[in-house]
Amino acid sequence: MATKAKPPKKWSQHVTETSNAMDIEAGTFASDDPRKIARTVEKDAEESNRRNSSPYRAAMSMLTFYINRAGKNLTPKHRKVLEDAKDVLRDEFGPKAAVAKPKKTSTKKKASTKKKTARR
Repeated sequence: MATKAKPPKKWSQHVTETSNAMDIEAGTFASDDPRKIARTVEKDAEESNRRNSSPYRAAMSMLTFYINRAGKNLTPKHRKVLEDAKDVLRDEFGPKAAVAKPKKTSTKKKASTKKKTARR
């Protein structure tokens, strides 16, 4: 009787088992709310002492890793939720998020604007 050989472990399984990556709260990726997922992953990334990059990049990497690891086992609906969570992460925490915040504008008109209107 021939013994059946074990299939080789996948690289992602090895990473999951041995990585010194940040800890993610259990059930984070099970939520149906993209904002909740993005905020939880970002919070976990900010609190982690075991990351090598910015919290934003670490959070985005963990989301991407989870999506890739789940692969074909993700339903299209849940894949959409996770992809939307990546968009929320980009919008709220990404490098452009800090720059995109509107600045306070003065209600006073500039002197040059008054001169232009006075000439007409």
